[in-house]
Amino acid sequence: MEDLDARLSALHTDLAAVPGVLVAFSGGVDSGVVLAAAVRALGADRVVAATAVSPSLPAAERAAAHAFAVGLGVRHEQPRTHELAREGYVANAGDRCFFCKAELVDVLTPLAARLGIADVVTGTNADDLRAGFRPGIRAASERGAWAPLARAGMTKDDVRAAARRWGLPLADKPAAACLASRIAYGVPVSAQRLARVEAAETALRAALSEAGLPVRDLRVRDLGPVGGQETARVEVDRNRVADLIARPDLLAAVPGFARVEVDPRGFRSGSMNELLPDPVRYR
Repeated sequence: MEDLDARLSALHTDLAAVPGVLVAFSGGVDSGVVLAAAVRALGADRVVAATAVSPSLPAAERAAAHAFAVGLGVRHEQPRTHELAREGYVANAGDRCFFCKAELVDVLTPLAARLGIADVVTGTNADDLRAGFRPGIRAASERGAWAPLARAGMTKDDVRAAARRWGLPLADKPAAACLASRIAYGVPVSAQRLARVEAAETALRAALSEAGLPVRDLRVRDLGPVGGQETARVEVDRNRVADLIARPDLLAAVPGFARVEVDPRGFRSGSMNELLPDPVRYR
């Protein structure tokens, strides 16, 4: 508890030292805590939340992000980003996140300038820095965005604890990476593939709920053509894996894929990175 208090104090001090901030707000708990901390340090009138709108953002996430920002009393900008116009993003090699984050910060920086704000901040935490394979962090840093959570030494557990302490509605929200993270490296990213993944996850989550098998974490991974068939691999909470394997009728609810398989290891954040050879893992 004392460590958390110290880190929250450092977070407050860092944010209070700037005239205002524009927070790259994905709608997740990390950037949500940054946003709430900024309001505490600066006041709502000196804080702007910006949620990038693109095919990689599920519609439900966009709506939830807006509700959260409004609840804090901050201005919520929703600029469009155009990741799909960047060849490196579409190519979907191991450094795809670099091009995504570059597009984000390249859009948010001039937006912040127009609003009279010099500082763009992200939700990167201390654990993210230690994870090693985070090309997006490098892209943001190179463009001048900084990470208050990481600077204060706040881990993922610290972030959750802070969100609960402050009574934030997203305190226990599951991790929600962008839709592009569901597409296997080497399979080109397209608006159609992103929409197919979103539709598949929505349909499967609804089918599981109706069957009395609700899940917290669910991913439909687009593996592209395997053996000539468009293939999806489903990850769910580990305690639901056996239930899902025993219900092929529920897998049939996943639209858009010729073949759907269940990952027996269950949900793992960033599991697509397991398929990358070490030399490709850009630091």
